[in-house]
Amino acid sequence: MEFTCSANERLDIAMSRALNTPRNQIEKFIKQEGVLVNEKIIKKPSFKVGEGDAVSYELVEAKFQNNFAPIDFDIDILYEDDDMLVINKPPFLTVHPAPSVKEATLVDWLKFKGISLSTLSGEQRHGIVHRIDKETSGALVVAKNNSAHLALSVQLEDKSMGRYYVALIDTPLKENIVVDLPIARNPKNRLKMTVIEDGREAKSAFCKIALSRDGKSELILAKLFSGRTHQIRVHLNSLSRHILGDSLYGFKSQNSKIPRVMLHAYMLYLKHPRTGKLLEIRVPFFDDFRLYLEKNFNKEELHEKIDSSDINLYFSPFGQWMSKKS
Repeated sequence: MEFTCSANERLDIAMSRALNTPRNQIEKFIKQEGVLVNEKIIKKPSFKVGEGDAVSYELVEAKFQNNFAPIDFDIDILYEDDDMLVINKPPFLTVHPAPSVKEATLVDWLKFKGISLSTLSGEQRHGIVHRIDKETSGALVVAKNNSAHLALSVQLEDKSMGRYYVALIDTPLKENIVVDLPIARNPKNRLKMTVIEDGREAKSAFCKIALSRDGKSELILAKLFSGRTHQIRVHLNSLSRHILGDSLYGFKSQNSKIPRVMLHAYMLYLKHPRTGKLLEIRVPFFDDFRLYLEKNFNKEELHEKIDSSDINLYFSPFGQWMSKKS
């Protein structure tokens, strides 16, 4: 593939504009794969190109060796074609390798299965367009080639791709609410994020779904308008609400037998990277989440409100909701 530069500027800026792709993705691609500028190989994102320079590149796919960690689990694939797949990530599964991660990861499983993957996110994150925390379960899309990865990254950037989450919280919300508060690393605890004045912009919408039979906990829907680390958990904490099992941000119970954060990416929506067709994929609950709901909530009410209803309608009036803390 090839394009002609229209201005004197950095290579990564020129490619980001020409491909309509986030610059951080382009930087990774240039460093790892390299591109040709006037038939000379360049692997430096800051390389200066001039108006009229010819830039060409090849969207190669990942090639793997059998050097992954032992795999003793399987993952449900909910959708798959030549460009992408959507999986139901189990709780306690880390998405990609890191120095601190000793067990097998989602990326290891993808390699083990021999699935063709994109390379735009670097060696440790083949195919990974977006991620979710280790304890969080649910929908995650994986790109099989770089063309699909580029197209999906654009959707992630312009928010035409996203997920609706369901969460079990320890105290019911007073009302549906939008929280628009900046988030940054907590200076007193590096494991946590926090609301801070000079943090990165973050916006979340929360919608009441169903009260537990005892009225003490609640099932809610959450929609993100930004993608900050721990965003749902931090914004709920700002409302003095916490997800069940989330001891990091405040849920504490000596009698609790909830071993993980009860947060599930329930529905993924996106446009297919090749055809442009709208896809909406609902993702089944894992046993721990499902059994908690069955034990503590009215099954018929849940089916009516999240299984059979149009989830988009819950968030259509979000602009009318209060943006202040409850």
